[in-house]
Amino acid sequence: MTATRLAALVFATLATGLIAGLFYAYANSVMPALARTDDRAMIDVMQKINVVIINPWFMMAFLGTVGFTVLAAALHLGREHRSTLIWIVLALVLNVVAFGVTSGLNVPLNDQLAAAGDPGSIADLAAVRADFEAAWVRWNIARGVFHTLAFLALCGALFVAGIQQGKASAAAPGRAAAGQYVGPAFGQS
Repeated sequence: MTATRLAALVFATLATGLIAGLFYAYANSVMPALARTDDRAMIDVMQKINVVIINPWFMMAFLGTVGFTVLAAALHLGREHRSTLIWIVLALVLNVVAFGVTSGLNVPLNDQLAAAGDPGSIADLAAVRADFEAAWVRWNIARGVFHTLAFLALCGALFVAGIQQGKASAAAPGRAAAGQYVGPAFGQS
């Protein structure tokens, strides 16, 4: 396995895992905690979260779920990588669906919440919250599930790629093309 091919697959897996974990954390801690607050606090905190989350670290991971997975797929084209590519393509489809949920459903809800204005001047806080919270939570869970499934598929791709590399190394011990990692064959230390 070339270092570039492995790096793309690892970065795709890492980005997807980070984003799946972020959405999992929202579903299991942030949103349940906010559900226990009053309308003004919930709106105020979510408006602030929606501003601070748009940062380079989040964007690199979020865009990387699709970008790195596309790169990994492109680098695994070819008959000899077909079994790894199947897992990567499955992950790509799942990541694209999750990306679509975020872009098409969660972000518009975030924009709607921002457009409501300063919580101190919103006339009907309960209505603004009702228009946002339940739908946002539902779509957050959906995108979290899709990213988690994509993460599992990418773990499968790493596993299959490792098996393929082990078989290739065992078939030609000590001989590797330039830029390829040759680790110990299975059963050797």
